[in-house]
Amino acid sequence: MGEILWQPGVDSVATANLTRFMHLATERTGRLFTDYASLHHWSVQEPAQFWRMVWDFTGIIGEPGTVTLADKDRRKMPGARWFPDAQLNFAGNLLRQRGDATALEFRSEDRLQQRWSYDELYSRVARLTRALADNGFHKGDVAAAFVANAPDTLVAMLAVTALGGIWSSCSPDFGVRGVLDRFGQIKPKILFAVDGYFYNGKWHDCVNKVTAIAAALPTLEKVIFLPLKTGGKTSSRTTAAVCLEDLIGDLAASAIDFVATPFNHPLYILFSSGTTGVPKCIVHSVGGTLLQHVKEHQLHVGLRPGEKLFYFTTCGWMMWNWLVSSLASGASLLLYDGSPFYPDGNVLFDYAEQSGMNIFGTSAKYLDALQKSAYHPAQTHDLNTLRTLLSTGSPLVPEAFDYVYREIKKELCLSSISGGTDLISCFALGSDILPVRKGELQCLGLGMDVKVFDEQGQSLPTGTKGDLVCCRPFPSMPIGFWNDPDHSKYHAAYFEKYPGIWCHGDYVTITEHGGMMIYGRSDAVLNPGGVRIGTAEIYRQAERMEEIVESLVVGQRWQGDVRVVLFVRLRENLQLDDDLQARIRATIRSNTTPRHVPAIILQVTDIPRTKSGKIVELAVRNIIHDEPVKNREALANPEVLEQFRNRKELRS
Repeated sequence: MGEILWQPGVDSVATANLTRFMHLATERTGRLFTDYASLHHWSVQEPAQFWRMVWDFTGIIGEPGTVTLADKDRRKMPGARWFPDAQLNFAGNLLRQRGDATALEFRSEDRLQQRWSYDELYSRVARLTRALADNGFHKGDVAAAFVANAPDTLVAMLAVTALGGIWSSCSPDFGVRGVLDRFGQIKPKILFAVDGYFYNGKWHDCVNKVTAIAAALPTLEKVIFLPLKTGGKTSSRTTAAVCLEDLIGDLAASAIDFVATPFNHPLYILFSSGTTGVPKCIVHSVGGTLLQHVKEHQLHVGLRPGEKLFYFTTCGWMMWNWLVSSLASGASLLLYDGSPFYPDGNVLFDYAEQSGMNIFGTSAKYLDALQKSAYHPAQTHDLNTLRTLLSTGSPLVPEAFDYVYREIKKELCLSSISGGTDLISCFALGSDILPVRKGELQCLGLGMDVKVFDEQGQSLPTGTKGDLVCCRPFPSMPIGFWNDPDHSKYHAAYFEKYPGIWCHGDYVTITEHGGMMIYGRSDAVLNPGGVRIGTAEIYRQAERMEEIVESLVVGQRWQGDVRVVLFVRLRENLQLDDDLQARIRATIRSNTTPRHVPAIILQVTDIPRTKSGKIVELAVRNIIHDEPVKNREALANPEVLEQFRNRKELRS
């Protein structure tokens, strides 16, 4: 570990956004910032100075007020109030660019392509904003969206937030029950919906689902279809339904009157995965979301005006919210809707080459799938414009770092990033002025006072595994959960284990270089013989084997202890025989410890995962212990859970 795979050139460091920010910080504070570590230390010790400087450096449009963070709130979690006198509008910041330059490009699996300029985007948002206002949509109203990652989804979000409304979305692959588990809690006034979507070569019609969803939401006043297939016309049994084109009709695109809101005004309602019960409704603020995103885009990714940013995501994953915020930094968005492997694994690299993509965001699982399928993009595509590859969703194993630099591009900043829906941003991420080290996230986020705690709440030294915590407040903390008036659910989610300290639920270590390594979720940590083992440590060894496509590991309560059970999905037509089991165990033992070696290895045809692609260890752990899985609707493939139930191998 720690092997340097890439490092920036002297000239690129000298002209980086982060270097310019360090010069500004030196000028304003009188302190000399010579490296990332000194800047990070100041950013968490003097949070009011730091975050006000981020506001100024990134050029946020609005009135910040005179107070950034009161002294009494410097360590108050939850409850710290950021920029209490500020006034701003989220959409107004994202629509700050005007002109003929490209605001977005869009491609869908059925080969539909669109390009809009900043002026065209503004005009369409202006027309919808006027139509929503004419239909009685006001500041503080909620709009729910059952939508694809398409241009009109972005238009709808910008129109809603231009009026000071609250936006909440999920992807159209959710079933009716899964949608109602989310939107049924938040009482939306408007529902935006697609008529269907393309995925893996097929059209999936959604009109009947939308009709059922609308019928079960009594607060709805209007359903607005954003058609992907029907040319702007969609039939529905919902009498309040209208297509977007009919709604905006011949409305003129007058200047948008952006409604000013306080910093802590609700912007987004995001949802927890819902694999342990009804999803929690996490409310994020206008100012906190914007400030954190422009910090990450400009200071960590190094995003510059006009650069083309892509992230493979759905509208049910926070990375969509993160992606679209890049408009506030002058980016050109690259949107894609469909499977990343249809008709084959080249589709996203075709997009990268043809569009001149600068920043490519994806998941660790996607990179692993490319490696397993032996794709060689460096040999098949011209990726000259690509300078940064972002990866998130699960830990990026060291072998994937090697794959990227061997088979995608050598001169590339590979930034593995990690945070979550809970903070709509990252605790650890990348920097274009730092080297990339094999297996590590490059750095802790600026302004994020991240540490590693043991079970007793004591801070652990560098290189020691424990719980990822944040010891000071940050602007993008949720302002609360929906329908949680006494904040009891909010407190239980993050502050119950270590009072006054945010406990994120990841099992990590901070490296000697100031980076981070992640070993899995804390609630999925294995404890054979009382020794804590991160699941990612086992995945890394198992999935480096040619025969294994994917794996899932859980701890089974057994004879007063815990035994490690490994489930594997093998390449097509392969069977888990005694020889392969022995080689799996030998690989894990030789590269970890005897405690990591699974007591039982079982074959399955698929691994259960959430809609955003994360494997669900807790659901499998419940199944093998004959405990209920509380919310199957949260899973993309709940039917595969039956392969884990009542396995005779787990009874003896």
